[in-house]
Amino acid sequence: MESQQQPDPSVSADAPTAETASAAQPLEDRVNNRSQRPESHAFKEFMAGQWAPADTTVPERDAVAPFAAQRRRRISAQFPGERLVLPAGPLKVRSNDTDYRFRPHSAFAHLTGLGVDHEPDAVLVMEPVEEGAGDDGGNHEATLYFRPLAGRDTEDFYANARYGEFWIGPRPTLADLNARLDLRTADLSDLEVAITKGIGVTAIGGTGVRLVREVDMDVDALVDTARINTGVDLPDADALDGLLTEALSELRLVKDDHEVERLRDAVAATVRGFEDVVAALPRAVAHRRGERVVEGAFFARARQDGNDLGYETIAAGGNNATVLHWIRNNGTVRDGEMLLLDAGVEDESLYTADVTRTLPTNGTYTAVQRRVYEAVREAADAAFAVARPGTRFRDVHAAAMEVLAAKLDEWGLLPVSVEVALSPEGQHHRRWMPHGTSHHLGLDVHDCAQAKRELYLDGVITEGMVFTIEPGLYFKAEDLAVPEEYRGIGVRIEDDVLITADGNENLSAALPRTADDVEAWMAGIRDRA
Repeated sequence: MESQQQPDPSVSADAPTAETASAAQPLEDRVNNRSQRPESHAFKEFMAGQWAPADTTVPERDAVAPFAAQRRRRISAQFPGERLVLPAGPLKVRSNDTDYRFRPHSAFAHLTGLGVDHEPDAVLVMEPVEEGAGDDGGNHEATLYFRPLAGRDTEDFYANARYGEFWIGPRPTLADLNARLDLRTADLSDLEVAITKGIGVTAIGGTGVRLVREVDMDVDALVDTARINTGVDLPDADALDGLLTEALSELRLVKDDHEVERLRDAVAATVRGFEDVVAALPRAVAHRRGERVVEGAFFARARQDGNDLGYETIAAGGNNATVLHWIRNNGTVRDGEMLLLDAGVEDESLYTADVTRTLPTNGTYTAVQRRVYEAVREAADAAFAVARPGTRFRDVHAAAMEVLAAKLDEWGLLPVSVEVALSPEGQHHRRWMPHGTSHHLGLDVHDCAQAKRELYLDGVITEGMVFTIEPGLYFKAEDLAVPEEYRGIGVRIEDDVLITADGNENLSAALPRTADDVEAWMAGIRDRA
């Protein structure tokens, strides 16, 4: 047996050891051990002075400001007498002490007009006032609470890696955002009182609060604690919160003029990204991870012309195109196969495009590729024909399915008649087209997702709506229900559609749609390369 180590009598029992000193440092502070920050008084004093005066020029009002005000007015009309709380959300950790780029919650962005990477932790609070006495004759006064720029005489300026100007660049002041958004602003330190004051059950004289939940857990906790302390039933309150989320989602079903312009810009940048991909296809074919070459080419355009990707790019070569949400993008792009590219640029306003084309990697479709591609294109054309005011949203999908079922029957692939396949009891054709044909588009790629079924799937198409039309056919390599010539072919064609007074406008029409036009377009890009 090893002898037991005896304590060193020269070391006092009360003296700190390296082990105890380390244990005394909080875990959350240890990430700063790498920084070797200077702590001397002389450094702090020197750091606080000799900076040029801050620019106090009042910025111009953002073009979105009057549109955001009208959106707030419409929500205010639905919830008189209740405080409405919309958090932007906090920064989210990607790895240890590095964060993802910040993107605010879409409802917050919609009602404030703030895009890009502004204001983590910010919260929009709409305070109830006497009906009609609020902003723009509404029932609320809106205030944006956020953490303003720290002064250069503060330690946050150089020591706060998440919020300090020395680390992340300048932040707007309260006055800046007030001028830009025509919206009251207040320091984030005042938020707790603003959210919790007078909270209670409206029937006994308190102020009812509705919150967009699961965006900022700290704000959820503030509201829930105040509710518990004042006897509010939490399940009932959760249901009321859900109705606010639903209303905010439904508010975006019809786009205003500013939203349409932002979507046009996002689509235009996306078209340029598709052109970049075509130019990069020879490199992609030559690379063992050609899908990554494609993904990288489009991402460069998204960051150059927009804010970011609207969603993870689907760059699917060959059989990977039969995987609906293939975002691993680690496969090859082979000569003679097709590339399904489903991608969208997110504009700096956070509105995103969502476009898909299925391209022959060598510039020319084979006979069977062309057959499948043109069938999908005809299905999309049928959907366009019914995408007009007064028809039902579900009719767009039905029109596309009729074409695809007929084509599958023509090719001898349906095990039943077209009529049986299209019946609710059949649906055999959906083996090769299992997703929906359309979804609303806007701040979220799948926008308005919390809207009621009767306003979305069963809703009447209305002027100002923007949605996708995206039928497809997917014949997996292992699908023994189809002849071998079809196996490994996946095709989707997706466009972004604005509903007009008498029909629709294809916002992504700058990208060719027919097989002949795709081939000519690709040849033109390669000739210029």
